[in-house]
Amino acid sequence: MLEMKMPSPGESITEVEIASLLVSDGDYVERDEPIAEIDSDKATLELPAEESGVIKFLVSEGDTISVGDVICTIDTSAKGEKKPKKEEVKEEAAVAVAVSSEEKGIPEIKAPKPDTALDIKATPVAKEMLKQNGLDGEKIKGTGEGGKIVKSDVVAYLSGGIFSAAISGWGGTREESRKKMSLLRRKISKRLVAVKNETAMLTTFNEVDMSPIMEIRKKYKEKFKEMHGVGLGFMSFFTKAVTEALNIYPAVNSMIDGDEMISFNYADIGIAVSSPKGLMVPVLRNAEQMSLAQIEAEIKRLAVKARDGKITLEEMTGGTFTITNGGVFGSMLSTPIINPPQSAILGMHNIVERPVAVNGKVEIRPVMYVALSYDHRIIDGKESVSFLVKVKAMLEDPAKMIFGSKQPEEVLLGL
Repeated sequence: MLEMKMPSPGESITEVEIASLLVSDGDYVERDEPIAEIDSDKATLELPAEESGVIKFLVSEGDTISVGDVICTIDTSAKGEKKPKKEEVKEEAAVAVAVSSEEKGIPEIKAPKPDTALDIKATPVAKEMLKQNGLDGEKIKGTGEGGKIVKSDVVAYLSGGIFSAAISGWGGTREESRKKMSLLRRKISKRLVAVKNETAMLTTFNEVDMSPIMEIRKKYKEKFKEMHGVGLGFMSFFTKAVTEALNIYPAVNSMIDGDEMISFNYADIGIAVSSPKGLMVPVLRNAEQMSLAQIEAEIKRLAVKARDGKITLEEMTGGTFTITNGGVFGSMLSTPIINPPQSAILGMHNIVERPVAVNGKVEIRPVMYVALSYDHRIIDGKESVSFLVKVKAMLEDPAKMIFGSKQPEEVLLGL
C-alpha cells in the first residue's frame, strides 16, 4: 500500500488547496495519470499518480493541506482495468439505448424542441420574432386586439433589457450565492493590496501611432506565417521594443531586495494571458535575444499551456518586466498594477482611429494609448518617461529596432 504525500509544487510554497478530484475512490489508476488538480498561491497544477493501483482519497475537494500531508493511498497489489471517463460512460449508454430500441423495433423518440411561439396569441410577424429570438410569449403582455401580441410588443420587450433575462435567467429572482475564493485568487488579492501599500507606484502615459506596424503586418503577414508557422501579432513588436528600451534604461529592468537594487543583464518578459483559472503571467526567458517569430511562437506555446492548465511554476516565475494587453477586451486606458517583485509594467490598450496632427494637417490614424506603471523608489520620472518615449519611437518606426540594416523590415521579421 503506497501512501501518496503532497509534493512541494515550488519554492516557498507550504500549502495548497484541492481544487478538484479527477478520479473517484475505488478507481484503478495508471502511473502518471492525473488524479487531482491543486491550487497553490501561484498556479493550478495537475497531480499525477505515483504508481498504478486502486486509489482511495484521504482529502476532499476544497480542503487546504500542507506540503507533505498524505493525499491518498494506492493499493499497488490490486489489479484492475481503467474505468472509462464519465463522458465515455454517457456516450456508451446512449448507444446502448439506441441499439436496444432498434432490436425491439421501437422507433426512436426525440424530444421536440419547445416552440412557445406557436401556442400563443400573436400576429404571424410577432410569432416569427419570438421564434427567432427564443422568447417565451407567456412573459410578454400583448397590446393588440384581445390581448394579442404584436410586433411592437416584442420590440419593446427586447429593447427594455428583458432579452438577456429571457435567455440567461439573469435578474428578478433576488437570489445570491456564496463561493470560497481559490487559494490562487486569495493570494493574488493579497499581493495586489501589498503592491499598492508597499511601493511608490506611479503611472505615465503616451500614445502610439500604429500605422507603421499595421502596414508591415498587412504587407508581410502571409509570408511570415508561411515561413515561421505562427501569426504576426502586435505583442511581438511590443516585446522587442521593450527589450531594446530596457537595455537603454536598465533601472526599469531592476528590482528592490531589502536595501539593495538588483539589475539584470537580460530581459525575462512576463506576458499576461487570460486563462479559465484567471490571469496568469508566463515568462519569456531572454526575450532580448529572440526574433519576432521566436517571440510569437513562445507566447503561443505558453498561452496554450496556461489555457489548458498545464503551465508549470518555473514558466511563471523570475520575470524582470511585464506586458499586459487590456486592449483585447476593449480597454481604452488603464493604470496596470506592478507584478512584484518587478518594478515596472507596460499596459497596452485597444486601437482606435483618432484625429491627429501630422505635419500641420489633421489625419485619421489608428492610435493606441500605452501606460507604464513603475516603482518611483528606484525609477525616476525622467527614466520612466524616457523609457516609454523610446518604446513609442521604435513602434512608430520599427526600423529603429534594427540598426544598420539595408532592409530593416525584412531583417526584423526574419524573412
